Amino acid sequence: MSDAVQSLVDDLRAEAERDRPTEETPEVGIVMGSDSDLPVMDGAYDALTELGFEEVTDDDDPPEARFTFETYVVSAHRTPNLMYAYAETARERGLDVLIAGAGGKSADLPNMTASIAYPLPVIGVPVQEKSVSSVIGMPTGAPLVAVDAGKSFNAALSAVQVLARAHPELETRLEAYHEALQDGVGTVSRELHERGTATFRASRK
Repeated sequence: MSDAVQSLVDDLRAEAERDRPTEETPEVGIVMGSDSDLPVMDGAYDALTELGFEEVTDDDDPPEARFTFETYVVSAHRTPNLMYAYAETARERGLDVLIAGAGGKSADLPNMTASIAYPLPVIGVPVQEKSVSSVIGMPTGAPLVAVDAGKSFNAALSAVQVLARAHPELETRLEAYHEALQDGVGTVSRELHERGTATFRASRK
């Protein structure tokens, strides 16, 4: 194991032993197989920050926000020890739900993470269309929830839905987000109807 990977493994295991209060640990963990997956997995970042979450980048100096998340690159094939340490320590480090994205035909990170982190819920994100069958192909008794290819934004919304049952504040935020979507559709619908298709279409070019 390389020094860089060993350092991360050591940090994860040390954090698991610290037994921090729930309010000081991230609720959501985002992992991806490669930094090349970040353009797709950015959707999860966008959804969580839109709902008021902040990203933890220093365990010793967490954000002031009540709800937080963390992000790591964890390759199932190149750094299996890191993947195992991440998933194995997730509960002890205070995480409540994980989002795992991977690409390629052998997109094993979501599946393996779900197996190791069980019973924590894991939401899989196939980064590419060719990754879908690999991500959703879990056997009976080894659950993994998955979204469609590239839909990490939806994965994050689902993660917050899981948390919302225990945190009414998050339920309120989700409802406000949904109402804003409805308002957007209503506004566009009225504009299209009142301006007419040709004018509306021209205004969007």
